[in-house]
Order: sequence, then C-alpha cells, then structure tokens
Amino acid sequence: MLENINPETILFLDIETVPMANGYVELPDPFKRLWDKKAEQLSKSDRGMPTEKKSPAELYERAGIYAEFGKIICISTGGKLQDLAEKREVPFVKIPAGIQPRAATAYLLFPSMIFLKKIGLLKTTIDADIQETITVTQEFVAQNNKTVPEENNQAKQIAKKLFNTIPQIYGWGIYTPISIRWRHQLNENSKVIARTDIAPDCNHNDIVGWSQNPDISKQFSCIMLRDKDEETIDMSTRLNFMRDLFHNTAGKVIEVSPKGKSQLAKMMYLMCLGDFTSCYLAVLRGIDPSPVDIITELKNRLAKK
Repeated sequence: MLENINPETILFLDIETVPMANGYVELPDPFKRLWDKKAEQLSKSDRGMPTEKKSPAELYERAGIYAEFGKIICISTGGKLQDLAEKREVPFVKIPAGIQPRAATAYLLFPSMIFLKKIGLLKTTIDADIQETITVTQEFVAQNNKTVPEENNQAKQIAKKLFNTIPQIYGWGIYTPISIRWRHQLNENSKVIARTDIAPDCNHNDIVGWSQNPDISKQFSCIMLRDKDEETIDMSTRLNFMRDLFHNTAGKVIEVSPKGKSQLAKMMYLMCLGDFTSCYLAVLRGIDPSPVDIITELKNRLAKK
C-alpha cells in the first residue's frame, strides 16, 4: 500500500503541547496552586522523573511535556470510543444508548462533575448541590408534566405565549449557557427560529435594533432569565431597562426566575423549564419534537462529498 503513495502528497503534523506561561512565576495564582498540586504528584511518580526532589518552579520547565501525559476520561454510550478506551485502559463511563444528546444532560453532566471533584478542579462541596438539584427538578417535573393543566403549568403557559412568535432569549452570568440551551431546544424540539443574546454585551448593540424597528420587533417574544440573588445592582439596572424597552417594542415579554438555593439547582431548574416549554410549543404546532430531519439531511450530504 505505501509504495502506491506519493510522499509529496502527504502532510505530516507533529502536535506539541506548550505551557500557558513562559515560567512558573508568570502563572496566575489559581494556576500556581493547580501546578503545585500536579508537581507534588509528579514528584511521587517514577515515570521518567529524576530521583531528586524538585520544586514546582523547576518542574515547570517541562510543563509542556507533562501536558502530553494528561489523564483522559471517556463518557459514552459505547461503540468505537469504548473500544479505544478499553484498549488503552482509559477510565470509561457507559451511559444508556438510544437517547437524543439533548435529552442526556444528566448522564453527561453529573459524571463530569464528579470526576472534576475527584481530581481537585471543583473545590466546592457538590454532594449537597446535586441532591438539591435532584429535589428541585423532581418538583419541577411534578408541577409541569403533561397531566398538569395549563392554569397550574408554567411551561405550558410560556409555550402558549411563544406560539406564533419568534423567541429571543436573554442570558447573563451563570445563565448564559442556559439561554443558549433554550435556543437550541426551541430550534430542535419546537422547530422554530429562536435567538439568544447575552447581557451586558447586548447593551452595546442589540437594544439599538429594538428601538427603531417596531413593525418587525412586535413579532418577537423576549424571554429574560432573572435571579434577584445573583444579579448585581448593575445587572439588575440593565435587565430592568431592557424589560421596559421590550414592553414598548416586543410582542411579548416573559421574565422567568429559578427555584433553589445552589447555582447548580437554579441553573437546572431554568434548563428544565426551557426543555418542557419547547416540547409543549411543539405540541401546539402539531409537531413531533424528537426528529431532527434537516440535520440528518445535512449529515447525509456531508457523507457523500
């Protein structure tokens, strides 16, 4: 086989890892603490390490090399990734198959959090946060499942408000990824156009568009993720200004707040609210939320190129 390949048509890539700073003293304090911990572990290792004890600063001279030997952890439903992990004796967590990726958040998130905690990158106590999150989300499901009538079902109420409008979701801080999740779920489950913007960045451009385009802006529903416990005075001022602007320019304005005490529980509550809302909006539109035919079409075209 090799004799039939022209070497001049082959591109060889040698990917090298490099440290984030030229020297130990240039590292930010949080990364110094992380490197100190890694240096302690390296000092206990016999993998090519000299026998004499070296300081974190001395070991940092080889930081780029040590980065190539970082630990890998695999989380997957199986298949080729599991085969590769087992062949290389890499820690592997198998999660149930047959679930849409967007419906497998719990299976992917919580193992990742536990691993990060075990290797020391998560410093907070996560056990209580996880338990609270389970309780909060279970209560959410009980209050918003399909058997609960609309008058008592927040997700159904929001879906009805969004029907026949273009959702625009505003996030900030820890709710930035949640606002993006809302958009993705509305795109994939409800099969509608939806947009996300982030405060305070959107105050530099987005609000100008709302102020001078009334005929179009009335077609939008603005969903604002709020949290009085997390909002700074500056952020509350910005969000309140945006709310007042949208009341005058958008078709609908919807403010949603989380339940729970920990950031994890509050984020997961609002994530679930977006998930359920997107499914109920799909029902209102007479659409099955599960298939994503256009993505399948794109994959098929890519496979043919």
